[in-house]
Amino acid sequence: MLKGRHLIDPMDFTLEELDEIFELAGDIIDHPVKYSDSMKGKLLATLFYEPSTRTRFSFEAAMLRLGGQVIGFSEPGSSSVSKGESVADTIKTVGCYADIAVMRHPKEGAPKVASMYSEIPVINAGDGGHQHPTQTLTDLLTIKTEKGRLSDLTIGFCGDLKFGRTVHSLIKALSRYQGIKIVLISPEELMIPDYIRNEILINNNIEFKEAERIEDEIGSLDILYMTRVQKERFFNEDDYIRLKDRFILDKEKMELAHADMMVLHPLPRVNEIDYEIDEDPRAMYFKQAKYGMYARMALMLKLLGVK
Repeated sequence: MLKGRHLIDPMDFTLEELDEIFELAGDIIDHPVKYSDSMKGKLLATLFYEPSTRTRFSFEAAMLRLGGQVIGFSEPGSSSVSKGESVADTIKTVGCYADIAVMRHPKEGAPKVASMYSEIPVINAGDGGHQHPTQTLTDLLTIKTEKGRLSDLTIGFCGDLKFGRTVHSLIKALSRYQGIKIVLISPEELMIPDYIRNEILINNNIEFKEAERIEDEIGSLDILYMTRVQKERFFNEDDYIRLKDRFILDKEKMELAHADMMVLHPLPRVNEIDYEIDEDPRAMYFKQAKYGMYARMALMLKLLGVK
C-alpha cells in the first residue's frame, strides 16, 4: 500500500509499486471520465521554491482533472519563507490545510527534511541537482507505454549529466531493470557525478560507456535522453557560454538513428534539439510532458489511498 507514503527518491517504491502506478495511469488515460471526481474535497499544496512550468502545471492540472483543488506558491518571495520560516515549520503549517504537498527546492535534501516533519504525504518535485522522482515516473511511463517494456534497452543520456537531476533519478530507477545499457554523452566538465558512476552503475554491474559525440553513439540507441546545459547551476558564466552549444540534435544526426529510436527531453529546451526535429515521429518530448500529468494523477491517488 502506498497510502500515506512520501516520494522523495525514485528508489522509495518497489518495482511492483511502480507497476501499480503505471497500471493506474494507463487506466486514467483510457477512461478519464471515470476519475474526474475522485479527488473531490481534496487539496494539493504546491510549494515551489524554484521556478517551474511543466512540473507545477502538471501537478495542478492533475489535481484539478481529478476534481480536487490547489493552493500554494510558485516562488518563495510570496510566502513566509521570505521572513525566514523553516522548511519544517512551513510543511507543518501547510499540513493543517492541505491533504498532500509537492515541493521543489534548490537545496538538496529539503523535501526529505519536509517529509520528516509532515503529517501529509510529501512529493519531491526536484531538489537542487539531486533527484526528480516524478520526472522519473513520467519517463518510465513514457518508455513503458511507447516501447512496451522497461528492460533490454540501450539508453543514451546527452548534455548536462553533472547537474541534471532528471538524469540522476532515471539512471537510479533503470538500474533495477534487466538488460539495461547506458551511454553517457557529455563534455568532460559535465560528466556524470562519481556517486552515480560508482554507487549505481558499477555497483549494480550496469553496462555503460562514456563518449563525447552524439553522432558516434546514436546508431546504437533505443532511446536518446537529451538535456539542456543548465545556466542556473553554473557559478561561472564563461563556462556556461563555452559549453551550452556543445551538443545539438539536428536532422543530420537523426538520420544515423534507428527508425524506432525515441527522443526524450525533460524540458525546458533551449537549443539542444533543433525545432525541425519536432516533426519527427521519434520526437516524444511533448507527448512525454502529457504522460507526466497522468503519472502524477496516479501517484496522488495512490498516496491518498483514493479508490
